[in-house]
Parts: sequence; C-alpha cells; structure tokens
Amino acid sequence: MSEIGNDGKETKRLGRRTDAIKEGAKRSWKVFALLILLFLILYYPIGMITINNIEDDTSFVPTGKNVVAGGSHAVDMMAGLIDREINVNRWTANDPFFMPSAALDNMPNYQQGIISALARFGFELTDQIGRTRGSSQTDPDLQEAAGLLQYSGTKWAWDPTISLLPTAASEEQYEKARNSLIDYNKRLAEGNAVFERRADNLLATLDRIALDMGSSTATIDQHVDENSGGFVDFQADNIFYGVKGQSYGYYMLLKALSQDFESLIKERGLTNAWSQMLDSFKYVIDLDPFIIVNAAPDSQFLPNHLTAQGFYVLRARTQLQEISNILLK
Repeated sequence: MSEIGNDGKETKRLGRRTDAIKEGAKRSWKVFALLILLFLILYYPIGMITINNIEDDTSFVPTGKNVVAGGSHAVDMMAGLIDREINVNRWTANDPFFMPSAALDNMPNYQQGIISALARFGFELTDQIGRTRGSSQTDPDLQEAAGLLQYSGTKWAWDPTISLLPTAASEEQYEKARNSLIDYNKRLAEGNAVFERRADNLLATLDRIALDMGSSTATIDQHVDENSGGFVDFQADNIFYGVKGQSYGYYMLLKALSQDFESLIKERGLTNAWSQMLDSFKYVIDLDPFIIVNAAPDSQFLPNHLTAQGFYVLRARTQLQEISNILLK
C-alpha cells in the first residue's frame, strides 16, 4: 500500500511539473509573440524616421573624387549629387517591401526629381556643350552617362517583371553614370574632351530647362484642376516633392554653370538676372510645409501648396526665358 501511495504522489508531482513546464512554455510564446508584434509596430516608423532625409541644402559642394581640378563645375555637381543621393543618403525609390524606407514616398519622389534634372542636363551636355560646333561626334562618356541616368529609379536588384534572374539596380546604373562623368571631366582637364562655353550652347540648355519646368507646371495645373478641394489627396505630396527635387537639381546645376560660363555671363550683363532666376528656384526649394494640402485655390481657410509651388516655378521659368532672350541679341 505504501508503494502504491508513493507512486501516486510521484505521478502527481510529475503532472504538476509537466503542467508548470507547459504553462511556462505558453508564457514564453506569449512574450515572444508580443516582442515580434512590438518589433513590427516599431520597425517601419522608426526605420522611416531614421532613413528619411529631404536634403535641400543649397550650399552643398561636391567633394573628393567627384571634383576634378580644371574640369567643369557643372559636371562636378552632377557627380556630387549622384554620390550624395545613392551612397550617402541611400537611394530609397526602389527599396523592397521588407525595408522600412519602402513605406516612404516624399524622399523617393524628391530623389527621383533630382535625377530627372540631371538626366535632362546630361542630354544637353551630350548634344550641345560637350561637342564641337558642326561635329556629329558625341563624347562617349557623356553619351553613356546620359543614357544611364534615364534608367528607372524604381528598379531593385531583383525584378520578376523583367527576369527571374538578378537585374541591375537603379543605384548601380547611376553609379556607372557618375564614373563616366568623372572620366569625362578628367579628360576635359587634360585637354582631351570638349566643353564649349558658347552663348548658343548656354541658350539651348536654358531653353530645355525652361521647357522641362513648363512640363512640371502643366502637371501641377492639371492635378489642381482635377483634384483640388478634396478632403484627402494622396498624390499631391508626390507631385510636390518631385517638383521640389527637380527644382533643387536645376538650381545646383545652374549655380555651377554660372562658374563655367562666368565670363560670358559678365560680358552679356546677366549677373543680376541670373541671381534673380536662382532666387526664384530657391523659393521653390524652401517651401517645406509639414503636410501638403491641395485645397481649393480660393479657399478661405486652407492653403494650396501646389499652386504656391507652381507660381515660383513659373517665375523661375519666365526668368530663364528672359536670360535666353538676352543671349539671342
């Protein structure tokens, strides 16, 4: 009887121990699940705050390998801006869903706006400034850079819509473009490349920039016309930051071009007009509302940030055209 009693006690002890282990395991899984949930809740917001960076510093100066003594200041600026956005700030427009920056939209649109300005100017370098008058030959480095800057900014290393194999990511293509620009500038400094500082080249470049900015104002106008006054507009900030990035890119390039074409600008008496044009671009860049509102243009209570932006873009475009008219004389 005593053995049976002892066996019963031992069985109860084992049962209690098993129950305790099960209960402990349940508690551990609950804690683990809670930690995972907490991580997921914090991962995207904290990651977004950490990565998000709308760098609109107009005093930015390219440094290091991006600067070539004796080369073009505008090409230095192109290389410096590409380097900053893909290597320093990190390119975010192509981040996959598991990266917290994939949930950002303002920074990606801003970065793509900068690259769009560099790409447009890259064509002007290839077709106008970087080739000899009357020659059909284009510079191979400039041609390659201009083509690579046209590459979509949203391509990640793997895109199943193109191929099941790894593809070239956007930042890889832009890095190649940067290297081509640096190679061109080195050859230019050595006297083995062309950078024609003629009035007609500058005129053609300014006209193309004005046309590009005109396209942006048309986008703003259409969006305001079709969507203003609504309670929520999820596209307004995308347009706003895309135009802001484009304007920043052009501002920095035009500031650098004023160094490349310094003699011509002084000779034609364009110093004040050029400064006023840059000021208008800077007004676009300095617009920095916390929330982009696309209210009715005649609203008594809410602003319309797209129309405000569009006004300064149009003013900058008009001043570009005024400078072009002076260069025609």
